[in-house]
Amino acid sequence: MAKAGQQGPRSSVWLQDRTRRSRRGGGQPSGLDRERITEATVRLLDAEGLAKFSMRRLAAELSVTAMSVYWYVDTKDELLELALDAAFGELRRPDPEADEDWREQLRALAREYRALLVRHPWMSRLAGTYLNIGPNSLSFSRSVQRIMRRTGLPAHGVTGAISAVFQFVYGYGTIEGHFIARAAATGLSPDEYFQHAMSAVAEAPDTAGVIRESQDIMAARGGGTLTEMLGRDFDFALELLIAGIEAMVERGRR
Repeated sequence: MAKAGQQGPRSSVWLQDRTRRSRRGGGQPSGLDRERITEATVRLLDAEGLAKFSMRRLAAELSVTAMSVYWYVDTKDELLELALDAAFGELRRPDPEADEDWREQLRALAREYRALLVRHPWMSRLAGTYLNIGPNSLSFSRSVQRIMRRTGLPAHGVTGAISAVFQFVYGYGTIEGHFIARAAATGLSPDEYFQHAMSAVAEAPDTAGVIRESQDIMAARGGGTLTEMLGRDFDFALELLIAGIEAMVERGRR
């Protein structure tokens, strides 16, 4: 049995009856609905982070009582699950009917997912907590599968290819998003924070050698800003993965 605060396999807002039962008493709070509550949740998570989020804080943001929010959701977990799926709804997905090369569609969707994780740094933790079976999450998964099916990989290799690409994107976007959030918490821009951190590491006796050894690699990467540097690394890594898929398809034809 799942303990309080844990998500069991059937503990999902998407697997429950959405009808609010009469046990709550009173009528439906005026001016509220799930969409408005979810939008406010996303705004708060973006502004203050997951650690500071609470139902009481959300109620204050909406200028209602906490009990008014509970009319629409039973638990904070349900609300966070709704917010997670709302964020997935921001993804622009490729048209399944478009006559477009699978590589271009894969690049576009991978970049979209990375940008989403950076824009909402709280997403990565929630995506690893819940079942991810909301309508927007499932639509994203369906788009990924459709693209991978068009690569020419054998059926038994499709899930592995999906893992290689999108777990890479998940990890990259998670680290990038957390770095930007950490910089913002100091009041510095990402570039200022990066330069300050690099200078500190380069001056410390125990770490200066590592920086010296990597100077040629850093210079070869290029990029005048942190955004450019991260973008170049991401694009090159993604091309490596695409090339790997192409190589596996070609191997299967021999």
